[in-house]
Amino acid sequence: MKNKVSTVTDEYRHIPVLLAECREALALKPGEVFCDCTLGGAGHALVMAQDLKPNGTLIGIDQDEQALDTASERIRDTHPDLDFIPLRGNFASLDDLLVDAAVPGIDGFLFDLGVSSFQLDVPQRGFSYAREAPLDMRMDPGKQSTTAAEVINTLNEADLTWIIRTYGEERWASRIARFIVIARERQPLTTTTQLSELIKSAIPASARREGGNPAKRTFQALRVAVNSELDALKSGLEAALRWLNPAGRIAVISYHSLEDRLVKAAFVKGAQGCVCPPEAPVCVCGQKPILSIVTKKPLLASEAEQKNNPRSSSAKLRVAIKR
Repeated sequence: MKNKVSTVTDEYRHIPVLLAECREALALKPGEVFCDCTLGGAGHALVMAQDLKPNGTLIGIDQDEQALDTASERIRDTHPDLDFIPLRGNFASLDDLLVDAAVPGIDGFLFDLGVSSFQLDVPQRGFSYAREAPLDMRMDPGKQSTTAAEVINTLNEADLTWIIRTYGEERWASRIARFIVIARERQPLTTTTQLSELIKSAIPASARREGGNPAKRTFQALRVAVNSELDALKSGLEAALRWLNPAGRIAVISYHSLEDRLVKAAFVKGAQGCVCPPEAPVCVCGQKPILSIVTKKPLLASEAEQKNNPRSSSAKLRVAIKR
């Protein structure tokens, strides 16, 4: 059993993105309660834990059971004296998870969105277009039933086009969807390489020469659809703002524009005061701002970090404080 844990731990290589910026923005203090809503390999949490001691509490949430077990072992080995509460689940259910944790409020939240390094690096999960694997893409295979293969082999052409265009912001969405429908009439599409090659053939050669791998946007779209990522993010952010203590901080790292727009909108809404018409003599809406936005523009990874960790190149960090 020990050898098995060691192997899994080695697989969970995780270079935390924008770590210094997150640590500075959250400014955690001894005795506070910090919730990492996307624990992953615990890259951020291991460092944040240092600022909570003594007497602080670290809550780690992850829907991937293997990730949660491995990260929990790391945290307990590194910070055995820290009050650590691991919770398995999706931050879409943040209210229920924090009720289970039995804490009155949170002083700091971190969301590191998107697919984790481990999920990308393990081919069997089917997230990577660069490796042969089953078309899965479920972040929680134990609880989720619908796979990416089921999506592309059962949805009609119009629905596939909508998913690829909306969630992948793919210019050639309708063409890719058409190629998928034609191909699956001959045989079902079941592997990542099958789909990747099909996407490549659907996109004109001139368009394939720019913007990286031509399958990137479609794979992103399928992952977002399979895991209902945008709905989960909206629910998670709304809950986090309710649970934040006064002067509590929330930091969110996003990796594509769909996520970033949702985060920005949630922060702007939280920072908005009266919404009565300008001509109204007195305020009747009663709306008061609950947030102060720290980052008017998102923070980006430095050139040095992007060189060291290419996955940080698309990262955007937004931060707000509860009033």
